Amino acid sequence: MGLDGTEDGQETVMADAIADTTAGTVRGISEGGVRRFLGIPYAAAPVRARRFAAPEPAEPWEGVRDATRPGPNAPQRVKDFPGLDVAPLIGTGWVHGDEYLSANVWAPDGGGGGRPVMVWIHGGGFVIGSKDAAVSDGSAFARDGIVCFAINYRLGVDGFLPIPGVPTNLGLRDIIAALRWVRANAAAFGGDPDAITVFGESAGAMAIANLIASPLAEGLFRRAIIQSGHAGMTREIAVMQRLVKKLAKLLRISPDKAGFESVPLDALLDAVETVSQRTAKIDLRDSGGREPMFGIGRFTPVHGDDVLPLQPLDALRQGAGAGVEVLIGTNAEEMNLYLVPTGVRDKIGGLLATFLLSRSQPQARKVLKAYGLGQRDMPAGQALTDAMNDLVFRWPARRFAEEHRGRTHMYQFDWRSPAFRGELGACHGLELPFVFDTLATAAGPQGLVGTAPPQELADHTHRIWAGFARDGGLPWAPFDRDKRLVYSLVDGLARPEPVMPAQAFLP
Repeated sequence: MGLDGTEDGQETVMADAIADTTAGTVRGISEGGVRRFLGIPYAAAPVRARRFAAPEPAEPWEGVRDATRPGPNAPQRVKDFPGLDVAPLIGTGWVHGDEYLSANVWAPDGGGGGRPVMVWIHGGGFVIGSKDAAVSDGSAFARDGIVCFAINYRLGVDGFLPIPGVPTNLGLRDIIAALRWVRANAAAFGGDPDAITVFGESAGAMAIANLIASPLAEGLFRRAIIQSGHAGMTREIAVMQRLVKKLAKLLRISPDKAGFESVPLDALLDAVETVSQRTAKIDLRDSGGREPMFGIGRFTPVHGDDVLPLQPLDALRQGAGAGVEVLIGTNAEEMNLYLVPTGVRDKIGGLLATFLLSRSQPQARKVLKAYGLGQRDMPAGQALTDAMNDLVFRWPARRFAEEHRGRTHMYQFDWRSPAFRGELGACHGLELPFVFDTLATAAGPQGLVGTAPPQELADHTHRIWAGFARDGGLPWAPFDRDKRLVYSLVDGLARPEPVMPAQAFLP
């Protein structure tokens, strides 16, 4: 297969594709063996009286609805990233419109049903992202006989801020509504509603990890793939209401539903940008002095409501989600995405590294010493980066694998990007074009994968994901606390992994 995702020499012919959903008939496009439907509402538009309400079913329509254009996405503001083109990974920013609680579908052409289903949940720190990001085109999965969905959900203030008078975790409630819609409509696209695999990256993976522990999502999916995510980044409602008050003060409104409803969306996005800066004075640490997002984001799901009655790890210990088969993993050098292009890794000194980490971790100095700070050949910025790779992503993912009572397999993506003179390495988000077999979208002089990414690794990675969605099969043994097998996607071998130094500093 070529970098454009089509078979070499394959000619494509476009034709209409029709499907009957629970709300009405949609018309998409059939091309290259794939039927593509874009922007189908799975819930009513979250505007006006429905803006801060739980999702409601999409309103039925008459006739045939056009589903050939992606449509709007959640209000957001995307900034340029130094030296990298990240638009293929997160989308191009806010596409205005009301009906943004919507789904894309890629389905195999031709007749037949009962096919496995995959549902993609995009990342973006719970404040940005889109189902329409170029990297997450599901055509390759459809060519493999899988019906692939991708969804939008509410973000930022509308989705993940526990405003008094507003249902909590609206973004998670949207995803639950989308999964119910997928179950009700999978057969219309040739899918099996009892063979659903959810998969997501970063914030999308965090959402999935949380929903595995949620009583409201029980029975909605059979398998889950958690890419660079885990269940450790939730906060107590009381802690997140500090953010409610901070934003209300910035906006000069009352810290309640009426106050936030009165603010124009652009002003709201301005305030989100302000509180998202690392210099913003807001303390979101828990009673133990830990900040689960480590400063890389302010908006998170909360626990202590009907969506997440318990912190998810506690729920997993009690057997929540034991019936879900899980593939979970991380990239080898996640934090390089945040610390290499910005120059922080190479410029920061020991005192500043300790101060920055202390805002999230009460034993910051001990952590950095455990990762080599003070040793002759260990720069402070590298010690901070190595520590945060494990604290923020790698160790919490292993903790999820330890606590989940169902079958759980662990992978690591360890191919190193040549970007930034090879220093970007196996950073956050790098696996995405390999998973979707969409290398061309992220290639180029400023592309995340450089100019000559290995197609054979994309073939292998995509095959692993598709095989797991079909029947749960994987070519290595499950993870457990003793053997701790982690599968390298680069060399195709599963090895026992030692416990990380981070283990001593996280619950």
